[in-house]
Amino acid sequence: MNRPRRSVRPTTLVALSALAALALLPGCESLSDAASAVREKISAREAPHTRLYAASPRTTYEAVRLAAEQMGYRQLRGGAAQGQFDAISGLSTDDNLRGSRQIAMTVRLRATLDGGTELSVKLDEIIEADSRSRPGQGTATPLRDTPQYDVFLRRVQQALPAATSAAPPPTTRKP
Repeated sequence: MNRPRRSVRPTTLVALSALAALALLPGCESLSDAASAVREKISAREAPHTRLYAASPRTTYEAVRLAAEQMGYRQLRGGAAQGQFDAISGLSTDDNLRGSRQIAMTVRLRATLDGGTELSVKLDEIIEADSRSRPGQGTATPLRDTPQYDVFLRRVQQALPAATSAAPPPTTRKP
């Protein structure tokens, strides 16, 4: 039996579309909440460790440089005027010389209102799992709970008196 086709009126189609959209809208909010919760967890995982020092940014920078050097890091870029210090550790390899590991250090210095310095440090572990099959492809993962943060921040505190004597005296401009 051949039944005649029923055509759908445009107004019925619009009404059904509107109902479907209304049914999906409450889910958008919960989806947005879930996405923001994931973002918060990721940003908390990658948050730098922060410490306040009673020394000037230039003096604190010199202490950072000395502490990083004592821990075996090599400076890549940055300076006291930029308020940043980026360094990398020595390269360590696995027993088969196929993979390698390094730690990248990122330090940011910011002057505080009372003349001190806010130091934030972040450590990332860079691992190249198999350099034979995929050379030059490594993954960087933020280090969260490592004693290296405590060691570094303690060494910065210990280096502050030495950095004060090593830092050049502030220059003054004559009119």
